[in-house]
Amino acid sequence: MQELIATLQHGQTFLAGLPPAILTLIFMALGAALIATIMAVNALVAVYVERKVSAWMQDRLGPMEVGPHGLLQTLADAVKLLLKEDIVPAAADKRLHWFAPFLVFAVPCAAFAALPYTREFVFANFDIGVFYVASITSLSVIAILIAGWASNNKWALLGGMRAAAQIVSYEIPAGLAILVVVMQVGSLNFNAISAAQDGGILNWFIWRYFPFNLIAFIIFYIATLAECNRTPFDLPEAESELVGGFHTEYSGFKWSLFMLAEYADMLLVALVGAALFLGGWSSPFGNFLGLGLLNQGAWGVFWLAAKGLFLVFTHMWLRWTLPRLRVDQLMHLSWKVLTPFSFACLLGVGLWMLI
Repeated sequence: MQELIATLQHGQTFLAGLPPAILTLIFMALGAALIATIMAVNALVAVYVERKVSAWMQDRLGPMEVGPHGLLQTLADAVKLLLKEDIVPAAADKRLHWFAPFLVFAVPCAAFAALPYTREFVFANFDIGVFYVASITSLSVIAILIAGWASNNKWALLGGMRAAAQIVSYEIPAGLAILVVVMQVGSLNFNAISAAQDGGILNWFIWRYFPFNLIAFIIFYIATLAECNRTPFDLPEAESELVGGFHTEYSGFKWSLFMLAEYADMLLVALVGAALFLGGWSSPFGNFLGLGLLNQGAWGVFWLAAKGLFLVFTHMWLRWTLPRLRVDQLMHLSWKVLTPFSFACLLGVGLWMLI
């Protein structure tokens, strides 16, 4: 980033001569706009794909009327949401009611800045990137609580409280699973962690620290499902119990922001899981048959996207396969199953490294 700013400052472009602080702000604004646009497009595509995946699993056709094979259905839905009347309950806290959906969408967008998309390209190459992502995503709990409280609705408040209890509980095993990888690499930098797995997925999962990395990945995957409120962990918005949960009183554009945030969270945790456990931008084949050459340039984006989108597909797959858990089962899984196993993985890797 600093080299690019210096080049533009002394080059022949219209940005030449601008102070570094102004150029930095311009690039930050452009990066934020790019990420927000990608998240909006991601939601449009993911909703269509999820409808088709669920239809395929249930022997249905899914959306077919708007556009060829229903391709324009989600676009039509987006236009409808933008045109719907925005209703705010008379007794709601109007400022917080407006603030919550924007905050819940801003959180995953901010977290995307720390992810490495290729060996060379990272928006913000933090040395504490893992800690940054874990910290910034925790703000979604506050946003959901604000949404539930500000709505002045008992169902919304119960949904917000459930979400807070669920997300905070599952952040513990997820964080411990991440520490399993961080301890092996000795760095909180996403790029360093991806580079450490450059030998291929079999080398990382099987040859090194088996079975601890595999178990840690499974724990991380289950915990992130719960943090994204995806089935079978979608209790904060359980329509059979809480009408719509924390977004019961939201409609139109503000409701769509919650949906954008859900699909942005899905993509975020999938890419984080790919970067931490599946090699990120590195080829899963390592140097097998010379395929290590596929680690260069744009191939990094391809591998990261392929791994991340596969994990997103499994999120959709599970949604249409498993029933919703009860609240007590949800907490039992976190505190009495995933957390002890994540501690065991952490201890096992530590002993392995000492031996």
